[in-house]
Amino acid sequence: MSPPTADVSVRLAWADDAEAIAAVQARAWASSYAGLVPAAGELREADFAQLWRDALTRPADARHRALVALDRNRVVGFAITTPATDPDCDPVTDGELMELTVDAAERGKGHGSRLLQAAVDTLAADRFTRAVTWLVADDEELRSFLTDAGWAPDTARRTLDLDGSGTTQVTQIRLHTTLP
Repeated sequence: MSPPTADVSVRLAWADDAEAIAAVQARAWASSYAGLVPAAGELREADFAQLWRDALTRPADARHRALVALDRNRVVGFAITTPATDPDCDPVTDGELMELTVDAAERGKGHGSRLLQAAVDTLAADRFTRAVTWLVADDEELRSFLTDAGWAPDTARRTLDLDGSGTTQVTQIRLHTTLP
């Protein structure tokens, strides 16, 4: 008899996943941006849930996709893929990993790796030949995860004004990879 295996998977997100994705996003953003945006700890799941319902039922483009990582039937992470939005990218051939988030309590269990591979497979299935993603310049954990998976920094950098006043800014770097 073989040992039991974990019931983990990745699939395209459904509209019914909106609240669960919103919960993961609110927790992740509250943690990730706590030192950058004073109100980050006040983010609420309800603020994200309707946005997710709308995005999942009426995507802006057929190649806008959301994927969810599951542990049994519980959403533990999500990824967003889309045509690349940068002016120096070609939205026909360049896809973008817009976000890759795994609930902090679920990291180290393989969900991020499965989610990243599914996102890359989705981008390739959408006939993109290259993928890009942006990350906070000093997020060494995410950078290491992505570079270990074959992504590499290019020369692109940008600064985001998180509160619109110019006082809360974050610098991001772009990574890219060739798709199979």
